[in-house]
Amino acid sequence: MALTSVVCRTKKYCCFPSLLIVIFCNQATAQFAKYSDEFLNIGAGARGMSMGNAQVSSVSDGTAGYWNPAALADIRTSPQLNLMHAEYFAGIGKYDYANLVLPLKDNKRTLGLTLLRFAVDDIPNTVFLVQPDGSIDFSNITTFSSADYAFLISLAQQVNWIKNRRVNFGINAKIIYREAGDFTKAWGFGFDAAVLVVGNRWKLGIVAKDVTTTFNAWSYNISQEWREVFYATQNDIPSNSIELTAPQLIPGFSYDFPINKKVNLLAEADFDITFDGRRNTVFSFNPISIDPRMGLELSYNNVFFVRAGINNFQKALDDKDTTNRKEIWIYQPSIGAGFKIGDVQIDYAFTNLANQSNPLYTNVFSLKVDLVDVKKKKKKN
Repeated sequence: MALTSVVCRTKKYCCFPSLLIVIFCNQATAQFAKYSDEFLNIGAGARGMSMGNAQVSSVSDGTAGYWNPAALADIRTSPQLNLMHAEYFAGIGKYDYANLVLPLKDNKRTLGLTLLRFAVDDIPNTVFLVQPDGSIDFSNITTFSSADYAFLISLAQQVNWIKNRRVNFGINAKIIYREAGDFTKAWGFGFDAAVLVVGNRWKLGIVAKDVTTTFNAWSYNISQEWREVFYATQNDIPSNSIELTAPQLIPGFSYDFPINKKVNLLAEADFDITFDGRRNTVFSFNPISIDPRMGLELSYNNVFFVRAGINNFQKALDDKDTTNRKEIWIYQPSIGAGFKIGDVQIDYAFTNLANQSNPLYTNVFSLKVDLVDVKKKKKKN
């Protein structure tokens, strides 16, 4: 959704293009959309976002409900709470994440509950700014909010199918709700499946997102007055539709490099594989595209952490070379840090929403709390 309120005018009417993008992006009765539910690809947790979103194999906390639900199976001692908040475009866009992990009583399965929200508030609605007689009435400008919600129910279990190797399986059930003002909304549903294989110093994770194809069913509430404006400005009248999200495969591999007894370096590489046609990625075919992600984490005594990552590689025209129209590679860098005190961990990420040539950096903070029972903790000590 566009975040600027550019006004398009005819002799009699005015419309708001950002609003039209929201309404008209799903015109077919049912079709695959290449960038459907993109708010689910931003990331979760400052640790993962500071490591370039390379988390499929190394994730070890409740944000696994987002990155790799199979990793939740390793959280079996106590419930865990994870919270995150980030703001984009100078506070215009707000992104929040909350997760609760609940080890089940059989000590074999783990349940995860995750809620994500990305919202843009106070968007100007200038549909009726220009009156039929050509006059401008600023009192007709109203505002609306556009919000995307996702609720993930995760279930993970550890199995012993491979000798001397820990293998976890996990699944997500996704419920999606999206709205723009009171004139359009959508309900969606889908599944993710994942596996995690753990070696001595390495981990291999594979996540199949939208494995059954995720859908969003859009419905519109367009008044007769709006229809007249759309007709006069030669815009199509929206109709109810279904938007489909194609499956996505993300394998990832991580390895621990112990430097000494207290210092450890973790490195991970992931590959985001999409099947919805050629994209502007490092490896681009038809219909498969592959986008690599890489991240590093240096830890001291498992208390203090420094992180860096890189992802979102794209080819773009070199702004400095206006004559030859030369193409260069651009990317999205990120850095961050974190520290752990007892059962509480605070993480920070400084990341770019776009790429290094477009400085849309933002600060991301997240909190992890292990909800350890006080009585059990005293007995353990």
